[in-house]
Amino acid sequence: MRDEQKWTVDIVLDKQNGTTRAQARLHAEDELSLVGIGLARRGPHDSDVPEVEAELAVARALADLIEELIEAAAADIESASVRAMRKTD
Repeated sequence: MRDEQKWTVDIVLDKQNGTTRAQARLHAEDELSLVGIGLARRGPHDSDVPEVEAELAVARALADLIEELIEAAAADIESASVRAMRKTD
């Protein structure tokens, strides 16, 4: 039997006052919902290339999301270890 789950990541971009902000939202079937945030700002002497700002903001949001997911997994591992130890007592 195959155990398949579907997780999705939605990316939302917003640009205000010269800053591009990205949110990477992870949704899992078990209702896990995490959000990563990334910002990118064009320097005063940089060319205006919106694609680069968006790419940087999204990359940073995904990196932040990875950290959030690793922290959630570590907390779940710790919780499972505590429950297992209680069962052996």
